Amino acid sequence: MHTGLKITAFAAALAATFGTAYGVGSGVEPVVAASAPAAHDKGHSGRSPAQEAGGAHSGHEATPPGGLQISEGGYTLDLRTPRVVAGQRTDLRFVIRDDSGRAVTSYRAEHDKELHLILASRDLVTYRHLHPARAADGTWSTPVDLPRAGGYRVFADFTPAKKGAENLTLGADLATSGPYDPQDLPAPNSTAEVHGYEVELDGALRPGKAGELKLNVSRNGRPVTDLQPYLGAYGHLVALRSGDLAYLHVHPNGELGDGTTRPGPGISFTATAPSSGTYRLFLDFKHEGKVHTAQFTVRAGASGTHTPSDASAAEPSAGHEH
Repeated sequence: MHTGLKITAFAAALAATFGTAYGVGSGVEPVVAASAPAAHDKGHSGRSPAQEAGGAHSGHEATPPGGLQISEGGYTLDLRTPRVVAGQRTDLRFVIRDDSGRAVTSYRAEHDKELHLILASRDLVTYRHLHPARAADGTWSTPVDLPRAGGYRVFADFTPAKKGAENLTLGADLATSGPYDPQDLPAPNSTAEVHGYEVELDGALRPGKAGELKLNVSRNGRPVTDLQPYLGAYGHLVALRSGDLAYLHVHPNGELGDGTTRPGPGISFTATAPSSGTYRLFLDFKHEGKVHTAQFTVRAGASGTHTPSDASAAEPSAGHEH
């Protein structure tokens, strides 16, 4: 279904947008024994956790994580709106082109949508999960209103309908003009608060090793046991690596209607970090008709642990737009 940097002037931010990668962005993950994930637990990148990690032994990434390339597998993300103005509602337009330069107009639905669009600021403080509309000519568009100036990364997560085509995540840079106020990457946290809900992260993200990540949702101190399906599951998780915004999209364990997967309070995922480092995790969940996004900062390393801290304060109310 469904998953930070700094400068002192926007001119520097704009330059960084096109030349440097430096940050990351809102939600996910107690590592339990790393049992082999089921086939449906592959991320939107279409790769298994081991493939996402580039192999489970060394720190080298044999297969690059998703979102680092603008072209892959014969397809290219053509971002027709390369810059917007902070605080101003703008239609973001783009086209997916095949190796002949033609716009792709046929897609396979994945998690109830033909294409998932993720936007994240380079400092990983601002995050959006969008579902754009596609015109007959293959042009995708969606309104965006980004709150802060600086560099952003756009991720298009899709599977062409062409026989044998695999799921891809392509990435491109987006510049947002306006007064620039760089933010620090939020500190590591195991609890996040959003719109009166508290989400507790139980687990750790490990480089090169698949592990269970469990998130528990409560409100007013009581477990939420009636989560609603969102994109074909009770939760949707995206992870972005700080520094280059490598994209890792994981799926929840279990399926709706399988007789064992319950609508809360716990949502279980299997994920593998492609390398050691700091990641921002973004969990989308739906309750009482509204989608909420809980955000976490975690560190993946040899110990596979994260440092608890206070709830994340990184724009909890702005993680999702329809």
